[in-house]
Amino acid sequence: MSLILFAFVARARDGLPLSASTDFEHNHELQERKHQLRTLSKSLPLCPERGTIKGHDLNIYFISTEGVSYMAVCSNRLPIATAFCFLEDLRWEFTACFDSATVALANRPYPFLEFDSVIQKVKQQYSQAGGPRNGTRLAKVQEELKARPPRLLSFEEMMQSNGEANGHVDPVPGCGLSPRLEPVTAPGILSLVLNIMCASLNLIRGVHLMEYTFQDDYEGIWNVVAFLMAFTCCLCQCYLYLFHTSLKKPKTFSLLTLIILCNIYLYGLRNVWQLIFHIAVGALSTYLTLSRGLLDRVVDCGV
Repeated sequence: MSLILFAFVARARDGLPLSASTDFEHNHELQERKHQLRTLSKSLPLCPERGTIKGHDLNIYFISTEGVSYMAVCSNRLPIATAFCFLEDLRWEFTACFDSATVALANRPYPFLEFDSVIQKVKQQYSQAGGPRNGTRLAKVQEELKARPPRLLSFEEMMQSNGEANGHVDPVPGCGLSPRLEPVTAPGILSLVLNIMCASLNLIRGVHLMEYTFQDDYEGIWNVVAFLMAFTCCLCQCYLYLFHTSLKKPKTFSLLTLIILCNIYLYGLRNVWQLIFHIAVGALSTYLTLSRGLLDRVVDCGV
């Protein structure tokens, strides 16, 4: 497998996609990195000229110069200098094919799709030779990286700079596309049904207990609060499973923790099997929510 999996060229001022490579790998992490890379392209005006976003097995590298940004998804086994040398070679090839005026006048996504053949040629050179054919260029890039190391960024920083921290995703200019989650699965539907059932049980018990609490000088008020809080958490779990939102992992685990604490507090009003059922439903919903990833969409916009 090639160590350079995907390359992407975008206009720096607005993130307009100019060209991209055709990739033949379809593993989950690559699709995730491609989504992150497109999100990064919309934050380019706020990014440094050279940067890296590290992942588990795949990293994103990018450089921005003369109004164009060159980005690549590479295996973490590829040396950083080689990755940036690849991007520099892409830059030389792109500037040889398209001048700055042509780039500035582009008004639709992917106007230079024919550049894909050039990207594939450069990728093949690196795959066969394990690096650039010109060793002098690699040495020069290594010296530049020592003098000015690329800034290490996190995807969370990109989300915040792009307005995603509040759950908002700016669409790619002219396309109106936003991240979409993978299709709902049969276990997901089961989880939603069970969550709604648990929410209903919590609401019924809470309202019923509320009537007696008002008659008994609010002695069981905290039991009512626990039931209603568990009811709210169940509904929130349904929402997190169905819709894309930022900071999904901490939100999901926080809801599960609240469900567990509420049910432990309600021990005595519920038997052990009821507690296990409610906690198990919350745990199942948490697992399915975290395992439901983003659906990678090819942004063609009629191209």
